[in-house]
Amino acid sequence: MLARLIRDENGFIVSAELMLVVTLMFCAAAVGFSAVRDALVNELNDVSHAIGAVSQTYHVTGLKKARSGCGCEVHARCAGFGFNDDADECDCKIIEYVDVCGKDDPSTGRDE
Repeated sequence: MLARLIRDENGFIVSAELMLVVTLMFCAAAVGFSAVRDALVNELNDVSHAIGAVSQTYHVTGLKKARSGCGCEVHARCAGFGFNDDADECDCKIIEYVDVCGKDDPSTGRDE
């Protein structure tokens, strides 16, 4: 009985097929997660470029109220203020034209 159980190979094929299927599933999952990771990184890069392109410059004009009856005397005043957003070292070009030699670019409108 024991010798017949040791020589029995009926379950070997099922086990080998199962291991092959499981290995392929894990390989496919790794490739899928890699594709999702790349897509997510690209979308987050687009969001960061959009946030970097926002100008943070602002100006608020001042207000002045004259006394009633006389236009020459100032009753109340609030000075204006503002901020000019200068380019930072982390700001980047959002749209950049890259010319690839030998590649047909339909955006130029000419066939090369």
